[in-house]
Amino acid sequence: MKSTHVRSSEVEERWLLYDASEHTLGRLASAIAMALMGKDRPTWTPNQLTGAHVVVINAAQARVSGNKRATKIYPHYTRYPGGLKQVSMGDVLERRPNDVVTLAVRRMLPKTRLGARMLARLKVYPGAEHPHTAQRPVKVERAS
Repeated sequence: MKSTHVRSSEVEERWLLYDASEHTLGRLASAIAMALMGKDRPTWTPNQLTGAHVVVINAAQARVSGNKRATKIYPHYTRYPGGLKQVSMGDVLERRPNDVVTLAVRRMLPKTRLGARMLARLKVYPGAEHPHTAQRPVKVERAS
């Protein structure tokens, strides 16, 4: 067998569109992370940026199962003594709905400089409108 090394300049750019109101948050985030890394294509190369650009719409209507809106906590430490802040998922969805999807995807990406570049290809919008119609993103029906 021959293994091939694909450079990021040789990979054609893809744009994918996900509707967060049609998918469960965790399954949506894992499908987006796989697409951003490029692991859904045979041209995946671990040290190259071979993934797609992903646009997520309707992030404010992201579906979660169970009682996660009230019980899931997003902790944040301010680096001051006693500075642990905790916000529930329901509060984050009200104030900054983009952060719920972005955090879920970010935690599934590599914790490297390449992972940061992958995350920069993720565009999340709370409503149904997005400014990326010129790129003609392909709507993904099912996150599996």
